Amino acid sequence: MALLRISSLLGKCAIRSLHSTSGAKVAVLGASGGIGQPMSLLLKVCPLINHLSLYDLVRTVGVGADLSHISTPAKVSAHNGLENLRAALEGADVVLIPAGIPRKPGMTRDDLFNTNASIVRELVEGVAEYAADAIVCVISNPVNSTVPIAAQVLRKKGVYDPKRLFGVTTLDLVRASTFIAESKSLDVRAVTCPVVGGHSGITIVPVLSNCKPGVTFDEEEAKKLVERIQDAGTEVVKAKEGSGSATLSMAYAGMRFAHSLLEALNGKEGIIECALVDSDIVPGIPFMATPVMLGKDGLERNLGIPQLNASEKSLLERALPELKKNIEKGLNFVS
Repeated sequence: MALLRISSLLGKCAIRSLHSTSGAKVAVLGASGGIGQPMSLLLKVCPLINHLSLYDLVRTVGVGADLSHISTPAKVSAHNGLENLRAALEGADVVLIPAGIPRKPGMTRDDLFNTNASIVRELVEGVAEYAADAIVCVISNPVNSTVPIAAQVLRKKGVYDPKRLFGVTTLDLVRASTFIAESKSLDVRAVTCPVVGGHSGITIVPVLSNCKPGVTFDEEEAKKLVERIQDAGTEVVKAKEGSGSATLSMAYAGMRFAHSLLEALNGKEGIIECALVDSDIVPGIPFMATPVMLGKDGLERNLGIPQLNASEKSLLERALPELKKNIEKGLNFVS
């Protein structure tokens, strides 16, 4: 059933033109990792991709050989090491960055910063040099900080376009939909719930009052749901008993965002996702996750913060100082 669901999702898109009439080149930076491998598998199925370019420091050739045997149209190329980053990136329409170390028991997303910040900076420097027109989707945690790092690198290189940089927070939406559907015995495919703020801990603000279909939650239900959505990453890390983090669900979420983006680039209208983007919605908070409309140039319109109830306003007020601190940490890392 899961494979049928994936095929149904990916099969909705028809092949139209991007930079060419035969689909997009999508580069995955960190393709040999725990997120990169399953996400690349899912992307290999997408009919909007004609070239899936895989990059990592090691083991990329093996991953590429394995994926290349799958009977779908996308050509696969594999590139090992920094000396081959240029070949991986040149001509890319979309660059997905899941590279970095995973969370381990006791770690928060912020604990990942020192290692992953350097990785993201180095990779985005490559994007600025070899694929300046590409749309960049940052998955590497902590996203609240790595997206500002990417923006600063691109800005310093003179190629920053805020419409073409996204922090992928889709996993928060996926989890919200799943947990809401479970709690209300709904078909998860019909459930949507915006999630605003950031992408770690208390910065994750699910807007349950804007859930579709419209459902109501008493105070205790809402509190438990919010806490579970905010702590879902830790739930997976504990369940895997030290063997990994939320790699599979993140791979699905990354594929979903890439799929939505490719559809929008191909002219499909009205596509809305939530993502962490350059924002002036809240004064003093230069990056924020909100619902955004995707278009032919990437970000078509920031839809802002949905109407919040009193409880959600309180959650957002609590989130903003932490989000601001995360953003400043990323900006200061580059400057």
